[in-house]
Amino acid sequence: MALDCTYRLHIPHRVGQLAKLTARIAEHDGIIGDIVTVSVARHEALREITVEVRDKAHADELARALEELPDVSVSWHHDRAFIAHDGGKLRTSGAPVTTVQQVRDVYTPGVARVSQAIADHPELADRFTMIGRSVAIVTNGSRVLGLGDIGPVAAMPVMEGKALFYSQFVGLTAVPILIDSHDADEIVETVLRISPGFGAIHLEDISAPTCFEVERRLDEALDKPVMHDDVHGTAVATFAAALAACRHVGLRLDKAVVGQIGLGAAGSGIANLIHDAGVDRLVATDPNPAARERAARSGLEIVDGVEAVMAQADVVIATSGQPGLIRPEWVRPGTVVLALTNPAPEIEPEAALAAGAAFAADGTSVNNVLGYPGIFKGALEAGATRINVEMKRAAAWALAGLTVESELVPDVLDPAVHAAVAAAVRKAAVESGVAALPKDAAETW
Repeated sequence: MALDCTYRLHIPHRVGQLAKLTARIAEHDGIIGDIVTVSVARHEALREITVEVRDKAHADELARALEELPDVSVSWHHDRAFIAHDGGKLRTSGAPVTTVQQVRDVYTPGVARVSQAIADHPELADRFTMIGRSVAIVTNGSRVLGLGDIGPVAAMPVMEGKALFYSQFVGLTAVPILIDSHDADEIVETVLRISPGFGAIHLEDISAPTCFEVERRLDEALDKPVMHDDVHGTAVATFAAALAACRHVGLRLDKAVVGQIGLGAAGSGIANLIHDAGVDRLVATDPNPAARERAARSGLEIVDGVEAVMAQADVVIATSGQPGLIRPEWVRPGTVVLALTNPAPEIEPEAALAAGAAFAADGTSVNNVLGYPGIFKGALEAGATRINVEMKRAAAWALAGLTVESELVPDVLDPAVHAAVAAAVRKAAVESGVAALPKDAAETW
């Protein structure tokens, strides 16, 4: 897997030196990213150059090649991912306390009055504590990205990243909760016991079928939003991408035959959401008998094998985890193909287009970060007791509506995108009857 490596370099400060440096990087198959000038002295410049390399061995090889240039020295080179994670990505902070009066306000004696008010009226906790704007990100690390069962501690960097996006995009506080168990009973019991401190429960990277049971039981037991993001956040982002892709080629998704290849956590979530949104026909396949049976119970039409899906579907969505699974000769002319397995898709978009697909994309842009921050924000604003299909569908339509003509999804870094998703979800929660707050209270939260 390619990595981004930053090199801190001492370079002679004279004409042509940077050109020689970049030429050497190109000679050794590096792809240049950011170039940052740290300092410039009379005879020397200190610069940090980020280069995409194949792996650590390639990074080390390039460092040696750069050192061979006259008067160039490499102070250090590091994988940028490790630089970004040094010391962890999360920090806790609170309102500053700088006067004795503020001590009296936030702690004794003032805090006792607030605590007593909450004891008398528990609903006040959402307003006068962080509970109403906090999310627990719960994982056991049993199915992390493309890494598999790496355990809860190794999953922590992923959970920290999720928490960062909550803070940056929608202003929610999210706390990773690591549970060292594969047992559904233990996971449910743990979450139930810690749930009073959070306004919502975000389940993440729990393997199927445990994730389905855990989500169902917590959703039944708690009067607060619960969602497994790998299932539903991915489904929302993919549904939005499918709507945008169909718009590009003049196809109505609800009138198309949709094919789902792969019925794991993400695939089942995508298929169920699109099916529940009212498409005329959805066909699906998976080599796992239990996954096929579970999908059939949800009302999906199961067919035998990938080729059978490709022969019937106008829109193909693949989340199989198997790179290269779709053969070019199976692609029918005019098909929309979303091959979403990362880092290598079931079929490369270029190959699908060459085989006659009207539109093709991989999973690099279809990211569940587009969905979950706004979904949980909208649910909390509405005081929703759960996240239902109407809220997820509203999130997908909001994303599709924000997608510009040449793109598959909107800009994930645009706060307005997440605000629009939150507003759509909040409205859907109120209109579908799962909002605990009256509409005017939700609007002014």
